[in-house]
Amino acid sequence: MNNTRQHTIVSVVKDYGARLFNFIRGRVNTDEDAEDILQDVWYQVSNMVNIDEVESISGWLYRVARNRLTDKYRKKKDLLLEDALPGNNDDDLRITDILATEDDSPELKQFKSFFWEELMSALDELPENQRQVFIWNELEDMTLQEIADKTSEKLKTIISRKGYAVKHLRNRLADLYNELNML
Repeated sequence: MNNTRQHTIVSVVKDYGARLFNFIRGRVNTDEDAEDILQDVWYQVSNMVNIDEVESISGWLYRVARNRLTDKYRKKKDLLLEDALPGNNDDDLRITDILATEDDSPELKQFKSFFWEELMSALDELPENQRQVFIWNELEDMTLQEIADKTSEKLKTIISRKGYAVKHLRNRLADLYNELNML
């Protein structure tokens, strides 16, 4: 591995390591599981041929992490769908609850896979500044104020961009939400 490539990889690990770990840790039961998944992500980074050509390394890292999380959930059968739902009220059904469940039913596996594909596709349709604000806030757990500080934009501008992104995603993913209620 040449020095430039090694420096780039070290820089990526340094810049994204803690946030990526926190993102993963929020979706698994133990620190060990989070560390295992994060290790898989770093392995994928180390195998990239042209890391410098990735347009959005943060988006790529979170996509790999989500794929690893999905793989982990596909392998487990410990949690039933009903256990993931808050109460027994259908109005309480949330996509995040469904995506976090470890139910291994074929219908749910297919829904989860399709959901992530559709979410990534919908994010790709957004203007870059809206997409980046959404990714930083929702996937990297940055506050809107942190994003405003990072971009030197007004907080109201960041809030507006996030709002537009959420509105687009809600409209674009409405059919999936309706399908979810039929599972």
